[in-house]
Amino acid sequence: MKVSCGIDWASDHHDAAIVDNTGSLLAKARIDDTAEGLAELLQLLAEHGDTAEAPVPVAIETSRGLLVACLRAAGRPVYAINPMAAARYRDRHAVSRKKSDHLDAMVLANILRTDAAAHRQLPADTELAQAVAVLARAQQNAVWDRTQAANKLTSHLREYFPGFLAAVGVRREGVCHPIARTLLAAAPTPEQAARLTRAQLRSLLKKAGRKNTLDAEADRLHAALRLPQMRHLPLVEQAMGRQTLALLRQMEAACTSADDLAEAAVESFEKHPDAEIITSFPGLGTLSGARVLAEIGDDRSRFTDAKGLKAYAGSAPITRASGKSVAVLARRVKNQRLAGVGYMWAFAAMSHSDGARAHYDRRRKAGDRHTAAQRNLFNRMLGCLHHCLTRRVCYSETVAFPACSDAQLTEAA
Repeated sequence: MKVSCGIDWASDHHDAAIVDNTGSLLAKARIDDTAEGLAELLQLLAEHGDTAEAPVPVAIETSRGLLVACLRAAGRPVYAINPMAAARYRDRHAVSRKKSDHLDAMVLANILRTDAAAHRQLPADTELAQAVAVLARAQQNAVWDRTQAANKLTSHLREYFPGFLAAVGVRREGVCHPIARTLLAAAPTPEQAARLTRAQLRSLLKKAGRKNTLDAEADRLHAALRLPQMRHLPLVEQAMGRQTLALLRQMEAACTSADDLAEAAVESFEKHPDAEIITSFPGLGTLSGARVLAEIGDDRSRFTDAKGLKAYAGSAPITRASGKSVAVLARRVKNQRLAGVGYMWAFAAMSHSDGARAHYDRRRKAGDRHTAAQRNLFNRMLGCLHHCLTRRVCYSETVAFPACSDAQLTEAA
């Protein structure tokens, strides 16, 4: 590597620095976050040896954004440097702890010059895989927004209308359930809810999508919404009802976004050639499979072996050894989204795979707590996933858990 480039990015401009193999500054520039700025950057790189056969590598502290996408489309190898790692490198260049955008760009360029092998180039995922990643992550964000909005609404209802929560609390979704949302929109205060007749409740249940036992449910709600409870003053109660409607609109928007994005993510995921392999695993559906693909991508050179994938997902433990002290700990630095879907994957796999359940039980008997045993199962499933994706084969229970299969054959005999 003779020349390397570092870019300190910002919302409206970017500082670029180009250094040679001795660390000497060859050129620097501040470019706008526009097409003209990108052209200026590419021209600067071309003036210092950038060619299609030998492109100049670029280091930047993000893996997303238009600048990164355009640099990758132009064929430049892009390295996303962790900001915490870049901060450690900065002390090598300025012990006084001074900081500037130009200095940060030089630090990033020198990281590639000295330690390029210690950092990973952004994977060359296909366009479809990148689209799945955008939709799956957006859907996960919408789910988090929905949960936050539901928590706010639930907390507010506890302050003046706990009877409503008691009436709809039998449902797992709570206030997110369509029936709860429809009822709350029609009667946001205890007084309005108590005036609802059985016929009105039956109509609201039909509007929310309920098709069976309408009369029984209407009778139950009619009685539950009329139970005595503590009340605020009338004007205060009306004001809190108006606030409830505002919070309900926020939650409705989050619910709609989560549903629409889930449908779009599943639709894109099912078009991907890896979808059949991923969903062949027990515990993985189309939406959870889309989340897995979003985080691991489809560039098979990204993880040369299963160990790298397990470390990236945080399922593999780390060992801290110093002198006579040795400790094996759970990995904290990981892809949180992949770790999150992995927890649900392992939990669901135990209900659909005898081998997965036996593996979990074996870890529990060995002394692992629930979370540790489930993480170990996720670690095992990730190894199987890497094997299947690399060799383009679907999941096989007898190959993944041969010991369990042998035990089942013995019992059958």
